[in-house]
Amino acid sequence: MTQKQDGNISMNGISATSLPNPEVTPKAKRRSFTAGYKRWVLEEADKCHEKHGRVGELLRREGLYSSHLTTWRRQREAGELAGLTPRKRGRKADKEASEIGQLRRENSRLERQLQQAELIIDAQKNYRRYWGSHWNRRTG
Repeated sequence: MTQKQDGNISMNGISATSLPNPEVTPKAKRRSFTAGYKRWVLEEADKCHEKHGRVGELLRREGLYSSHLTTWRRQREAGELAGLTPRKRGRKADKEASEIGQLRRENSRLERQLQQAELIIDAQKNYRRYWGSHWNRRTG
């Protein structure tokens, strides 16, 4: 229900000035759970199996999904204590591929240095041939 009082529009007792701007939306933040919280939820879920519907109640109360429980149970069964901590998202760095890339870069750098050294040596040889023989004729 919309009411207009003193030039301010209010909806159900909330003034329009206190409403958030619909054009500005906050960026969603991914939730992360601590290992202790995950263990606690798994213990509570294990206790809830005695009565029907208690697991759903726990999930609703905590704002979780059944997929959370499934993933956390698999991690617990695998004995991954570190697996209960949040994992870094994205591509996993392949150590062998990164080492190969590093060696290739170093190889190309060394090849450039070798080419530069060969050019300098060739220039020095040509300099000695031309100026060395010319110098000897003048002084000799």
